[in-house]
Amino acid sequence: MEKPKTYEAEISVEERLRALFSLQLVDSEIDKIKTLRGELPLEVQDLEDEIAGLETRLGNLREDVVNLEKSISKKNQEIIDAESLIKKYEEQQKNVRNNREYDSLSKEIEFQNLEIELFNKKIKEFSLQMEEKKLVISDSEATLSDRQSDLTIKKAELEEIISDTQKEEEGLYKKSDEIQKKIEDRLLTAYKRIRLNARNGLAVVPVQRDACGGCFNQIPPQRQLDIRSRKKIIVCEYCGRILVDDEIVRENVEGNKQD
Repeated sequence: MEKPKTYEAEISVEERLRALFSLQLVDSEIDKIKTLRGELPLEVQDLEDEIAGLETRLGNLREDVVNLEKSISKKNQEIIDAESLIKKYEEQQKNVRNNREYDSLSKEIEFQNLEIELFNKKIKEFSLQMEEKKLVISDSEATLSDRQSDLTIKKAELEEIISDTQKEEEGLYKKSDEIQKKIEDRLLTAYKRIRLNARNGLAVVPVQRDACGGCFNQIPPQRQLDIRSRKKIIVCEYCGRILVDDEIVRENVEGNKQD
């Protein structure tokens, strides 16, 4: 069974504060890369979703056109069948034995003529529907082509940015993971929660000009002494960010210069 991690015994509060600030610096660099990409990933996703929707719509419209063509074909066949019946009844009228049979056949002929009128009306309706759908298909195809062109451009822009920053980003994520291993789970969870809720992603900030480097509210002198003593984790009472003294900041800046 894996033994539980014992961060408190291994790492002092001061070391944890240094690790937290180092983690913040690395994560802020990752944030800059994501900012460089801007809204491109979302724009690409939106275009992909729109294209998928257009393709589905076009598929349905084309299926509707095929079904309308089948309906028109069916009505044309029904007209042919009706006309065939009319000819048959007209031939039969020539051989009737009485007026009753003649009238009966006349009614059948009349009925088939009415049917033909109805079939022609339906064909006209189907044809109009088909033309309307073909216009929509044409417009949708043009829109789809435009969106596909937009997607190609956006993807190229995004891939170029990713290509330029991928190696740097991978290195930063690796460094972030290494630092996180030095921080206890409870504190790391708090750090991530603060970062998520902070507008600029800053969870750990220095005291600058007697004020919180995140919300810029003044910090009392005694609290500043507590922060400089590095005996416990202290958060800003206004914004909840973790506070570190300016010496930790200077050490990190100097360390980065040496790297």
